[in-house]
Amino acid sequence: MLLVTNGDIAVDRIEQAGIGGELLPWRDVLHEGPIPSDLPLDKMREVRARYIAEQGWDDFEAVIGDFTRRDATLDGFRDHEEVVLWFEHDLYDQLQLIQLLDWFSRRDLGATRLSMICVAEYLGNSEPDRLRTLFEDRDEVSARALDLGHEAWRAFTSTDPTRISTLLREGTSALPFLKSAMLRHLQQFPSTKNGLSRSETQALEAISEGRIVLHEAFASSQELEERIFLGDTVFAGYLEGLSRGNEPLVLLEDGGMIEAPGTTGSAADFWNRRAIVTDTGRAVLQGQKDWIEINGIDRWLGGVHLSGSEAEWRWDEPTQQLQRTAA
Repeated sequence: MLLVTNGDIAVDRIEQAGIGGELLPWRDVLHEGPIPSDLPLDKMREVRARYIAEQGWDDFEAVIGDFTRRDATLDGFRDHEEVVLWFEHDLYDQLQLIQLLDWFSRRDLGATRLSMICVAEYLGNSEPDRLRTLFEDRDEVSARALDLGHEAWRAFTSTDPTRISTLLREGTSALPFLKSAMLRHLQQFPSTKNGLSRSETQALEAISEGRIVLHEAFASSQELEERIFLGDTVFAGYLEGLSRGNEPLVLLEDGGMIEAPGTTGSAADFWNRRAIVTDTGRAVLQGQKDWIEINGIDRWLGGVHLSGSEAEWRWDEPTQQLQRTAA
């Protein structure tokens, strides 16, 4: 049996529960960085490894090696009587799940059974008895779920993000947590109000409301999430981005730029530092200035690359719709 899950913490918990089989952690933060459409895994892993290395999250050779071994294990799925996809309900996990469902939808399963566990709880917080119960209650992946995973992955990796909106209107009941996850993804697009994503807004609001120690700002921002998906490493990168440019929105208390620790800096030192929201940051939070007009943008969200002094696509929170702002 092959069990594919979201990362190393989940692997440890499943091992502690005594559930047999080969465990495969799917270590990729798909809500960050480029996900070009129609790339096979062997091409996608190079794109993803390079992005992760460019962010300073890990060494390129280490990541590409890990992804190559991961993909080889997945390619050998027919050596197993059953493959279990075991994921959570949040954006991080749902993107991994639809990537895998898309991959399996393109393959002949042969005699291998494909099953799934996906519930509204976090694997890292689950007791062994609970994991064993979930495992016993796993369901076979339906043809509709495979098709929906394929369509959702195509929408997520498309250069046209309105394909996600269309998908959600057509119904996602075969994957019950997909709708909320994809809506959360759309909220990562720059806001029509001020050019900030929801995560960036929550970070600035936390600091402006007095959570000036960086680990407190992270914790406070995550309390606003319906389903927590964001890791502290990515959050640190958001703060660094907001600290750049001619008119930074947030700075260290001493006036210095925030620099995410990456793989070389001291994480403990970083998270104990204190930050302030600048005058420009407060004006942006209030909708008086636009962050992208000030600083421009160079960001991938799935298959969409936003760049330049205007974001082609923005999220309008009051109407819950994407708006196209430039050709």
